[in-house]
Amino acid sequence: MAGERSGEDVVAEYLGQNPQLAQWVETFRSYCESSKQWVARREFILRNMEAFPTIQPGVLSSSVDRLLSLSMVWANHVFLGCSYPQAVMDKIKDMGEGIVVAEPPTHKTTKDGILARGKRNATAETEADSCVKKAKCGPTELDSRPPGKATVSQKSGPPPQAPTEHQPFFNRLYKAVAWKLVSAGGFGPNLDHFEILRSCVESCKETLTCVFVPLKDIAGLPAGRTQKEGHVCEIRCQAVYMGTGYGRDESAARAMASKEALKVFQGRKVTVKICRRRYKGKDVEDLMLLDEQPRSQGFPPALSYPFQDEQLEDESS
Repeated sequence: MAGERSGEDVVAEYLGQNPQLAQWVETFRSYCESSKQWVARREFILRNMEAFPTIQPGVLSSSVDRLLSLSMVWANHVFLGCSYPQAVMDKIKDMGEGIVVAEPPTHKTTKDGILARGKRNATAETEADSCVKKAKCGPTELDSRPPGKATVSQKSGPPPQAPTEHQPFFNRLYKAVAWKLVSAGGFGPNLDHFEILRSCVESCKETLTCVFVPLKDIAGLPAGRTQKEGHVCEIRCQAVYMGTGYGRDESAARAMASKEALKVFQGRKVTVKICRRRYKGKDVEDLMLLDEQPRSQGFPPALSYPFQDEQLEDESS
């Protein structure tokens, strides 16, 4: 590094001399990454490209994926204070040596925080089973209400501004999930998908909502499905639908729903949108978390609908 120039100046000059490399590296910027975070992570990537001799600019490979994963772990540690197994921490510290981050954030671990984490670990199974189970409404439930009472249902749906209001949270959750999967070695069938999703949501100061319904009670499923025993699980967070799963019991259904939810986080970004889907045989507008992949099939029918206000009124009044 010449004179008093900062690492950012050196990187900018280097990229100015290599426009094709600059254009390629820029594609690695995360959708919700701030300029400060990206400038630091970009320098990390460029400084360590020589350590991966098989990397060829403009060509995606396992070496590129490995370097990008390490860069995200490093940024996660620097900007969010996250920690990983000691071997990983030693490696990213060596790779990040010499990178100067202007006014880096400070991370303090309080005694209360340590105790809280210990309590969460000790009661992880209890928390996992504490997902909200909504009442399983059979097809004749409304008819079983006392005579003289009528149900007035107002399906207002999510407000138009809801996607914009929820998007910042899911941008943060996207980062948490991405880095959690990196530390777990990547997305795969052998992961505890529910535990990963739950821990990431809780790290963003929220909780998951799980709804379970017997498979035989779900309308709109293929005939082959409705003839089987088992349960269906729907997962939401902040009233936003994330995934549906099927299993022989509630635990298996929850695991599959979590896996489907995590699949959405495999793209470059996640987006909260208002979409139409079926709920109790009717089309409703629901708040959903989507990736960028085109969909050739419709969405699974909704098991719950948080945007419905039900009120009982006396017909005689």
